[in-house]
Amino acid sequence: MIKAGIIGGAGYTAGELIRTLVHHPKVQIDFVFSTSNAGNPIHHIHQDVIGTIDMSFTDTINPNVAVVFLCLGHGKSKEFLEKHSFSKDTKIIDLSNDFRLSEEATYKEKKFIYGLPEVNKKAIQQAQYIANPGCFATAIQLAIAPLANKKLLTKDIHINAVTGATGAGVSLSKTTHFTWRDNNFSHYKAFNHQHLGEIHQTVHQLQDDFASEIHFIPNRGNFSRGIFATAYTHFKGTLEEAIILYKNYYQEAPFTIVSDKSIHLKQVVNTNKCILHIEKHQHKLLITSVIDNLLKGASGQAIQNMNLAFGLHETEGLLLKGSHF
Repeated sequence: MIKAGIIGGAGYTAGELIRTLVHHPKVQIDFVFSTSNAGNPIHHIHQDVIGTIDMSFTDTINPNVAVVFLCLGHGKSKEFLEKHSFSKDTKIIDLSNDFRLSEEATYKEKKFIYGLPEVNKKAIQQAQYIANPGCFATAIQLAIAPLANKKLLTKDIHINAVTGATGAGVSLSKTTHFTWRDNNFSHYKAFNHQHLGEIHQTVHQLQDDFASEIHFIPNRGNFSRGIFATAYTHFKGTLEEAIILYKNYYQEAPFTIVSDKSIHLKQVVNTNKCILHIEKHQHKLLITSVIDNLLKGASGQAIQNMNLAFGLHETEGLLLKGSHF
């Protein structure tokens, strides 16, 4: 069994890891670290796991676990690793943005591999340290990666994406309170969202001559979880050629599906899927991408990366969840 530790155990992403890993046939949760909740039963915070897992939070770590998931706030993972050490064989999967960009990815003279399986599967399979992608970044990169892979991004890319309230994390702010979020809609960090760096990085990895702009407007939706993203850019080919291009690129990607019908958010909530839909409007190709921000955008993808790094099939333990209406 793969012994796993979870750091930052009280947050949304840690909760999803616990709910999923407790059913993973090859994993045993060894500890869930939370200094603010040490000694409290896990089900006091993640109340739906009552009767499923009989463990308490701890403020100590087991440095010899096979894998550790860092579910800390952005900027906190580096701090934690400076204060705590794990064995030379422990694999580390970081869900923050601390190691996603190549210039910031070095730890103990080793580099974190960017954990987008649909682009970096072979590298992930050999990795000890993995930087899990951001949620917006996942949805957007999967929408445009097939075009970049064929060097077809020749004009600006325009993106509009909406995320649920859980995308802001468990800590409350004035824009996550129910009374503000309900029946409301707003944009934020227009054109300078922090996930743009990793999106540019992947695009240049696939298409090194990309010289156009990526225009991104992120929005807050009045729902709990999920991301609905639309991206459009210039495309010379036909719709049929685009669909074939996308289906060929994702033919060995079990969680990324190209749909022939229009898509909606409830198709992916509580799953590790990314579903894409493609339309052609004159000279513009419109790609719609939907994911669950807490699963394919965070914890589900982290487990997918763990599976690859340990030589398991990437779907192991991830097909139990399903969308519900």
